[in-house]
Amino acid sequence: MKALNVAHINPFLQSSQSVIEMATQIKVTVGKPEIAKLNFPGTSVILGVGVTGALKGQVLLAMTEGNAKIFASKMMMGMPIETLDEMAKSALCELSNMIMGNTATLFASSGIAMDITPPFSMQGDNLTLQTDVQALRIPMLENGAELFALYLCVGEE
Repeated sequence: MKALNVAHINPFLQSSQSVIEMATQIKVTVGKPEIAKLNFPGTSVILGVGVTGALKGQVLLAMTEGNAKIFASKMMMGMPIETLDEMAKSALCELSNMIMGNTATLFASSGIAMDITPPFSMQGDNLTLQTDVQALRIPMLENGAELFALYLCVGEE
């Protein structure tokens, strides 16, 4: 499997920015991408969606538990979130599903067939994950502070 073509990064970023802003009214900007290991110190919430078709792998959204509560609250019309219960996690999974569905649509409009799997969420302390594809970590910022990181663990056939 080949590494992700640089030209294929933009649809992931465009979708993340537009869906986050539409669904949560939070405007995010893109930080500096870097190759990264999938090590998550502290308490993290990770949302994942698998990618199949011309591109294969996983896309992860990783954030602190505090930021996950903010996103869940915004997805649930401002309802206060004390703990990440089933409903809050479902809202977060739906956010990742919306981002990746939008990404698949952008790829389709440029003639690249891509499908996505149902989203999943993980929460825990000091998580370490492994994928077959090297991860590209892209911080997504609000007013210069990282709100979440987008991990593109996607390659091409």
